Amino acid sequence: MKTLTVALPGRSYEILIQRGLLAQAGAHCRKALPRASRLFVVTDSNVGPLYLERVRAGLEGAGFQVTAHTVPAGEGSKCAGQLSELWEAMMAAGLTRTDAVVALGGGVVGDLAGFAAATVLRGVDFVQMPTTLLSQVDSSVGGKVAIDLHHGKNLAGAFWQPKLVLMDPDTLDTLDDQTFADGMAEVVKYGCIKDAAFFDFLAARLSRGELMAEIEHILYTCCDIKRGVVERDERDTGERMLLNFGHTLGHAYELAGHYETWSHGQAVAAGMCAAAKLGVRLGVTPAEVPPRLEGVLSALGLPTAISCTAEDYAAAVGLDKKGAGDSISVILLDKLGHAVPHKMPKAELLEELT
Repeated sequence: MKTLTVALPGRSYEILIQRGLLAQAGAHCRKALPRASRLFVVTDSNVGPLYLERVRAGLEGAGFQVTAHTVPAGEGSKCAGQLSELWEAMMAAGLTRTDAVVALGGGVVGDLAGFAAATVLRGVDFVQMPTTLLSQVDSSVGGKVAIDLHHGKNLAGAFWQPKLVLMDPDTLDTLDDQTFADGMAEVVKYGCIKDAAFFDFLAARLSRGELMAEIEHILYTCCDIKRGVVERDERDTGERMLLNFGHTLGHAYELAGHYETWSHGQAVAAGMCAAAKLGVRLGVTPAEVPPRLEGVLSALGLPTAISCTAEDYAAAVGLDKKGAGDSISVILLDKLGHAVPHKMPKAELLEELT
Protein backbone atom coordinates (compact mmCIF):
# COMPACT_ATOMS: atom_id res chain seq x y z
CA MET A 1 0.00 0.00 0.00
CA LYS A 2 1.17 3.53 -0.80
CA THR A 3 0.35 6.09 1.89
CA LEU A 4 0.48 9.88 1.96
CA THR A 5 -0.37 12.17 4.86
CA VAL A 6 -1.88 15.58 4.20
CA ALA A 7 -0.52 17.46 7.22
CA LEU A 8 -2.84 20.32 8.09
CA PRO A 9 -3.09 21.70 11.65
CA GLY A 10 -5.89 19.79 13.36
CA ARG A 11 -7.18 18.39 10.04
CA SER A 12 -4.52 15.92 8.92
CA TYR A 13 -5.61 12.83 7.00
CA GLU A 14 -4.21 9.90 5.07
CA ILE A 15 -4.47 9.04 1.39
CA LEU A 16 -4.26 5.27 0.91
CA ILE A 17 -3.57 3.78 -2.54
CA GLN A 18 -3.84 0.04 -3.16
CA ARG A 19 -5.52 -2.35 -5.55
CA GLY A 20 -8.51 -4.04 -3.90
CA LEU A 21 -8.73 -1.34 -1.23
CA LEU A 22 -12.53 -0.99 -1.41
CA ALA A 23 -12.87 -4.45 0.13
CA GLN A 24 -10.91 -3.15 3.16
CA ALA A 25 -12.91 0.07 3.52
CA GLY A 26 -14.57 -0.94 6.78
CA ALA A 27 -11.36 -1.37 8.77
CA HIS A 28 -9.82 1.85 7.46
CA CYS A 29 -12.98 3.87 8.09
CA ARG A 30 -13.27 2.49 11.62
CA LYS A 31 -9.72 3.65 12.35
CA ALA A 32 -10.33 7.13 10.89
CA LEU A 33 -13.82 7.54 12.39
CA PRO A 34 -13.68 6.06 15.90
CA ARG A 35 -16.72 8.01 17.16
CA ALA A 36 -19.06 7.32 14.24
CA SER A 37 -21.86 4.77 14.51
CA ARG A 38 -23.68 5.64 11.27
CA LEU A 39 -22.30 6.27 7.79
CA PHE A 40 -24.30 7.92 5.01
CA VAL A 41 -22.92 6.70 1.68
CA VAL A 42 -23.52 8.85 -1.40
CA THR A 43 -22.98 7.25 -4.80
CA ASP A 44 -24.39 7.60 -8.31
CA SER A 45 -26.38 5.47 -10.72
CA ASN A 46 -23.24 4.28 -12.56
CA VAL A 47 -20.99 3.51 -9.60
CA GLY A 48 -23.60 2.15 -7.20
CA PRO A 49 -24.36 -1.06 -9.11
CA LEU A 50 -20.62 -1.78 -9.40
CA TYR A 51 -19.28 -1.11 -5.92
CA LEU A 52 -21.93 -0.09 -3.38
CA GLU A 53 -22.73 -3.53 -1.98
CA ARG A 54 -19.05 -4.40 -1.63
CA VAL A 55 -18.43 -1.21 0.32
CA ARG A 56 -21.61 -1.57 2.36
CA ALA A 57 -20.66 -5.09 3.43
CA GLY A 58 -17.23 -3.94 4.57
CA LEU A 59 -18.59 -0.98 6.50
CA GLU A 60 -21.29 -3.03 8.20
CA GLY A 61 -18.69 -5.66 9.04
CA ALA A 62 -16.77 -2.94 10.88
CA GLY A 63 -19.84 -2.15 12.98
CA PHE A 64 -21.26 0.84 11.12
CA GLN A 65 -24.95 1.34 10.41
CA VAL A 66 -25.07 2.24 6.71
CA THR A 67 -27.60 4.28 4.77
CA ALA A 68 -27.01 4.69 1.02
CA HIS A 69 -28.31 7.42 -1.27
CA THR A 70 -27.93 7.26 -5.06
CA VAL A 71 -27.99 10.34 -7.29
CA PRO A 72 -28.25 10.34 -11.09
CA ALA A 73 -24.84 10.08 -12.75
CA GLY A 74 -23.55 13.25 -14.40
CA GLU A 75 -22.72 16.89 -13.78
CA GLY A 76 -26.40 17.75 -13.52
CA SER A 77 -26.52 16.22 -10.04
CA LYS A 78 -24.08 18.80 -8.67
CA CYS A 79 -26.92 21.22 -8.00
CA ALA A 80 -28.87 22.87 -5.20
CA GLY A 81 -31.82 20.51 -5.69
CA GLN A 82 -29.75 17.38 -5.13
CA LEU A 83 -27.95 19.04 -2.21
CA SER A 84 -31.28 19.76 -0.53
CA GLU A 85 -32.41 16.17 -1.10
CA LEU A 86 -29.20 14.94 0.52
CA TRP A 87 -29.70 17.12 3.59
CA GLU A 88 -33.24 15.83 4.08
CA ALA A 89 -32.19 12.22 3.51
CA MET A 90 -29.39 12.59 6.04
CA MET A 91 -31.82 13.86 8.64
CA ALA A 92 -34.29 11.07 7.85
CA ALA A 93 -31.46 8.56 8.36
CA GLY A 94 -30.77 9.93 11.84
CA LEU A 95 -27.32 11.31 11.08
CA THR A 96 -25.69 13.00 14.09
CA ARG A 97 -22.67 15.24 14.43
CA THR A 98 -20.46 12.30 15.42
CA ASP A 99 -21.45 10.32 12.30
CA ALA A 100 -19.97 10.71 8.82
CA VAL A 101 -20.61 10.86 5.09
CA VAL A 102 -18.89 8.65 2.53
CA ALA A 103 -18.49 9.79 -1.10
CA LEU A 104 -18.29 6.73 -3.37
CA GLY A 105 -17.88 7.85 -6.97
CA GLY A 106 -16.23 10.38 -9.22
CA GLY A 107 -15.78 14.11 -8.88
CA VAL A 108 -19.47 15.00 -9.00
CA VAL A 109 -20.29 12.66 -6.11
CA GLY A 110 -17.24 13.81 -4.14
CA ASP A 111 -18.07 17.50 -4.56
CA LEU A 112 -21.77 17.08 -3.82
CA ALA A 113 -21.41 14.71 -0.86
CA GLY A 114 -18.50 16.75 0.52
CA PHE A 115 -20.48 19.99 0.41
CA ALA A 116 -23.42 18.26 2.06
CA ALA A 117 -21.08 17.00 4.79
CA ALA A 118 -19.58 20.47 5.23
CA THR A 119 -22.96 22.06 5.78
CA VAL A 120 -25.35 19.55 7.37
CA LEU A 121 -25.48 19.96 11.15
CA ARG A 122 -22.84 22.68 10.64
CA GLY A 123 -20.37 20.08 9.44
CA VAL A 124 -19.79 16.34 9.83
CA ASP A 125 -16.81 14.18 8.92
CA PHE A 126 -16.55 12.61 5.50
CA VAL A 127 -14.49 10.04 3.61
CA GLN A 128 -13.58 10.14 -0.06
CA MET A 129 -13.63 6.88 -2.05
CA PRO A 130 -12.92 8.18 -5.58
CA THR A 131 -13.59 5.75 -8.43
CA THR A 132 -12.46 7.72 -11.51
CA LEU A 133 -8.94 8.71 -12.49
CA LEU A 134 -9.82 12.41 -12.47
CA SER A 135 -11.24 12.24 -8.95
CA GLN A 136 -8.36 10.12 -7.68
CA VAL A 137 -5.63 12.49 -8.84
CA ASP A 138 -7.49 15.75 -8.31
CA SER A 139 -10.87 16.42 -6.76
CA SER A 140 -10.77 13.92 -3.85
CA VAL A 141 -7.66 15.55 -2.34
CA GLY A 142 -7.48 19.04 -0.91
CA GLY A 143 -10.88 19.72 0.61
CA LYS A 144 -12.57 21.78 -2.10
CA VAL A 145 -16.26 20.82 -2.24
CA ALA A 146 -18.94 22.60 -4.25
CA ILE A 147 -22.07 22.59 -6.36
CA ASP A 148 -22.76 24.38 -9.63
CA LEU A 149 -25.04 27.37 -10.08
CA HIS A 150 -26.81 28.50 -13.24
CA HIS A 151 -24.03 31.07 -13.71
CA GLY A 152 -21.23 28.50 -13.71
CA LYS A 153 -19.40 25.58 -12.10
CA ASN A 154 -18.37 25.32 -8.45
CA LEU A 155 -19.69 28.75 -7.50
CA ALA A 156 -21.20 27.65 -4.16
CA GLY A 157 -18.91 25.59 -1.98
CA ALA A 158 -16.60 25.27 0.98
CA PHE A 159 -13.17 24.12 2.09
CA TRP A 160 -13.88 20.91 4.03
CA GLN A 161 -11.08 18.40 4.36
CA PRO A 162 -11.91 14.67 4.38
CA LYS A 163 -10.92 12.42 7.27
CA LEU A 164 -9.60 9.78 4.87
CA VAL A 165 -9.14 9.17 1.14
CA LEU A 166 -9.24 5.56 -0.09
CA MET A 167 -8.07 5.00 -3.68
CA ASP A 168 -8.57 1.61 -5.30
CA PRO A 169 -6.96 1.60 -8.77
CA ASP A 170 -9.03 -1.48 -9.67
CA THR A 171 -12.06 0.82 -10.07
CA LEU A 172 -10.37 2.37 -13.11
CA ASP A 173 -10.82 -0.90 -15.02
CA THR A 174 -14.54 -0.17 -15.39
CA LEU A 175 -14.01 3.27 -16.97
CA ASP A 176 -14.56 3.77 -20.68
CA ASP A 177 -11.61 5.11 -22.67
CA GLN A 178 -12.91 8.70 -22.79
CA THR A 179 -13.41 8.88 -19.04
CA PHE A 180 -9.93 7.46 -18.48
CA ALA A 181 -8.50 10.04 -20.90
CA ASP A 182 -10.34 12.80 -19.03
CA GLY A 183 -8.39 11.92 -15.92
CA MET A 184 -5.15 11.86 -17.86
CA ALA A 185 -5.60 15.56 -18.65
CA GLU A 186 -5.22 16.31 -14.95
CA VAL A 187 -2.32 13.85 -14.66
CA VAL A 188 -0.45 15.62 -17.48
CA LYS A 189 -1.19 18.95 -15.78
CA TYR A 190 0.87 17.92 -12.73
CA GLY A 191 3.87 17.22 -14.95
CA CYS A 192 3.43 20.57 -16.67
CA ILE A 193 3.29 22.66 -13.51
CA LYS A 194 5.60 20.88 -11.07
CA ASP A 195 7.60 17.94 -12.45
CA ALA A 196 9.18 17.86 -15.91
CA ALA A 197 10.59 14.36 -15.27
CA PHE A 198 7.07 13.10 -14.58
CA PHE A 199 5.90 14.68 -17.85
CA ASP A 200 8.67 12.78 -19.66
CA PHE A 201 7.67 9.59 -17.83
CA LEU A 202 4.09 9.97 -19.09
CA ALA A 203 5.20 10.88 -22.62
CA ALA A 204 6.96 7.52 -22.83
CA ARG A 205 3.81 5.60 -21.78
CA LEU A 206 0.86 6.85 -23.77
CA SER A 207 -1.27 3.70 -24.08
CA ARG A 208 -3.84 2.87 -21.43
CA GLY A 209 -2.16 -0.47 -20.78
CA GLU A 210 1.22 1.13 -20.19
CA LEU A 211 -0.28 3.73 -17.89
CA MET A 212 -2.27 1.18 -15.88
CA ALA A 213 0.89 -0.88 -15.40
CA GLU A 214 2.31 2.14 -13.52
CA ILE A 215 -0.95 3.46 -12.09
CA GLU A 216 -0.06 3.32 -8.40
CA HIS A 217 3.10 5.34 -9.06
CA ILE A 218 1.07 7.80 -11.16
CA LEU A 219 -1.58 8.24 -8.47
CA TYR A 220 1.03 8.64 -5.75
CA THR A 221 3.03 11.22 -7.72
CA CYS A 222 -0.01 13.36 -8.54
CA CYS A 223 -1.38 13.21 -5.00
CA ASP A 224 2.02 13.96 -3.52
CA ILE A 225 2.32 17.08 -5.66
CA LYS A 226 -1.17 18.21 -4.68
CA ARG A 227 -0.56 17.34 -1.01
CA GLY A 228 2.44 19.65 -0.90
CA VAL A 229 0.58 22.50 -2.56
CA VAL A 230 -2.45 22.15 -0.27
CA GLU A 231 -0.29 22.06 2.86
CA ARG A 232 1.37 25.31 1.81
CA ASP A 233 -1.79 27.05 0.58
CA GLU A 234 -4.98 25.36 1.77
CA ARG A 235 -7.28 28.29 0.98
CA ASP A 236 -6.22 28.89 -2.63
CA THR A 237 -4.73 32.35 -2.16
CA GLY A 238 -1.30 31.75 -3.67
CA GLU A 239 0.51 28.61 -4.85
CA ARG A 240 -2.66 26.51 -5.05
CA MET A 241 -3.78 28.66 -7.97
CA LEU A 242 -1.11 26.91 -10.04
CA LEU A 243 -3.25 23.75 -9.96
CA ASN A 244 -5.68 25.61 -12.22
CA PHE A 245 -3.33 25.60 -15.20
CA GLY A 246 -5.61 25.21 -18.23
CA HIS A 247 -8.76 25.69 -16.19
CA THR A 248 -9.52 29.37 -16.85
CA LEU A 249 -9.82 28.72 -20.58
CA GLY A 250 -11.12 25.21 -20.03
CA HIS A 251 -14.11 26.58 -18.18
CA ALA A 252 -14.89 28.72 -21.23
CA TYR A 253 -14.94 25.60 -23.40
CA GLU A 254 -17.22 23.79 -20.96
CA LEU A 255 -19.51 26.81 -21.00
CA ALA A 256 -19.42 26.97 -24.80
CA GLY A 257 -20.64 23.37 -24.90
CA HIS A 258 -23.32 24.03 -22.27
CA TYR A 259 -21.47 21.56 -19.98
CA GLU A 260 -22.59 18.73 -22.28
CA THR A 261 -20.40 18.78 -25.42
CA TRP A 262 -17.01 18.76 -23.69
CA SER A 263 -16.06 16.90 -20.54
CA HIS A 264 -13.97 18.60 -17.88
CA GLY A 265 -10.84 16.70 -18.90
CA GLN A 266 -11.28 17.51 -22.58
CA ALA A 267 -11.81 21.18 -21.78
CA VAL A 268 -8.76 21.31 -19.51
CA ALA A 269 -6.61 19.63 -22.17
CA ALA A 270 -7.56 22.25 -24.76
CA GLY A 271 -7.23 24.94 -22.08
CA MET A 272 -3.66 23.90 -21.29
CA CYS A 273 -2.74 24.04 -24.97
CA ALA A 274 -4.31 27.47 -25.35
CA ALA A 275 -2.54 28.70 -22.21
CA ALA A 276 0.79 27.38 -23.51
CA LYS A 277 0.34 29.26 -26.78
CA LEU A 278 -0.75 32.37 -24.89
CA GLY A 279 2.40 32.10 -22.79
CA VAL A 280 4.53 32.03 -25.93
CA ARG A 281 2.82 35.16 -27.27
CA LEU A 282 3.35 36.93 -23.95
CA GLY A 283 7.03 35.99 -23.87
CA VAL A 284 6.65 33.74 -20.81
CA THR A 285 6.56 30.22 -22.26
CA PRO A 286 9.36 28.73 -24.42
CA ALA A 287 8.26 28.08 -28.01
CA GLU A 288 9.00 24.35 -27.80
CA VAL A 289 6.46 23.73 -25.01
CA PRO A 290 3.14 23.91 -26.94
CA PRO A 291 4.03 21.26 -29.56
CA ARG A 292 5.33 18.86 -26.88
CA LEU A 293 2.18 19.30 -24.82
CA GLU A 294 -0.09 18.95 -27.84
CA GLY A 295 1.69 15.78 -28.92
CA VAL A 296 1.15 14.05 -25.58
CA LEU A 297 -2.47 15.13 -25.20
CA SER A 298 -3.34 14.19 -28.76
CA ALA A 299 -1.79 10.73 -28.29
CA LEU A 300 -3.98 10.29 -25.21
CA GLY A 301 -7.09 11.00 -27.28
CA LEU A 302 -7.68 14.49 -25.90
CA PRO A 303 -8.49 17.64 -27.91
CA THR A 304 -5.78 20.26 -28.27
CA ALA A 305 -8.10 23.07 -29.40
CA ILE A 306 -11.79 23.89 -28.97
CA SER A 307 -13.58 26.73 -30.71
CA CYS A 308 -15.04 29.34 -28.40
CA THR A 309 -16.85 32.65 -28.84
CA ALA A 310 -15.69 35.93 -27.39
CA GLU A 311 -18.85 35.95 -25.27
CA ASP A 312 -18.05 32.58 -23.69
CA TYR A 313 -14.46 33.62 -23.00
CA ALA A 314 -15.72 36.83 -21.37
CA ALA A 315 -18.24 34.96 -19.22
CA ALA A 316 -15.68 32.41 -18.03
CA VAL A 317 -13.02 35.04 -17.29
CA GLY A 318 -15.57 37.14 -15.43
CA LEU A 319 -16.47 34.23 -13.14
CA ASP A 320 -12.93 32.94 -12.64
CA LYS A 321 -12.04 32.88 -8.95
CA LYS A 322 -8.45 33.90 -9.75
CA GLY A 323 -9.76 37.27 -10.82
CA ALA A 324 -9.72 40.38 -8.65
CA GLY A 325 -11.35 43.55 -9.90
CA ASP A 326 -10.34 44.23 -13.49
CA SER A 327 -7.31 41.90 -13.37
CA ILE A 328 -6.81 38.15 -13.44
CA SER A 329 -3.91 35.84 -12.70
CA VAL A 330 -3.51 33.49 -15.64
CA ILE A 331 -1.43 30.38 -14.94
CA LEU A 332 1.35 30.03 -17.51
CA LEU A 333 4.45 27.84 -17.91
CA ASP A 334 7.83 29.58 -17.84
CA LYS A 335 9.27 26.15 -18.64
CA LEU A 336 7.92 22.63 -18.81
CA GLY A 337 7.57 21.51 -15.20
CA HIS A 338 7.20 24.99 -13.70
CA ALA A 339 4.14 27.24 -13.65
CA VAL A 340 3.81 30.89 -12.67
CA PRO A 341 0.84 33.22 -12.15
CA HIS A 342 0.81 36.00 -14.73
CA LYS A 343 -1.34 38.94 -13.66
CA MET A 344 -2.89 40.91 -16.49
CA PRO A 345 -5.99 43.03 -17.15
CA LYS A 346 -9.00 40.92 -18.06
CA ALA A 347 -9.56 43.08 -21.13
CA GLU A 348 -6.02 42.36 -22.35
CA LEU A 349 -6.50 38.62 -21.84
CA LEU A 350 -9.74 38.66 -23.81
CA GLU A 351 -8.07 40.61 -26.58
CA GLU A 352 -5.28 38.01 -26.74
CA LEU A 353 -7.79 35.17 -26.90
CA THR A 354 -10.05 36.62 -29.55
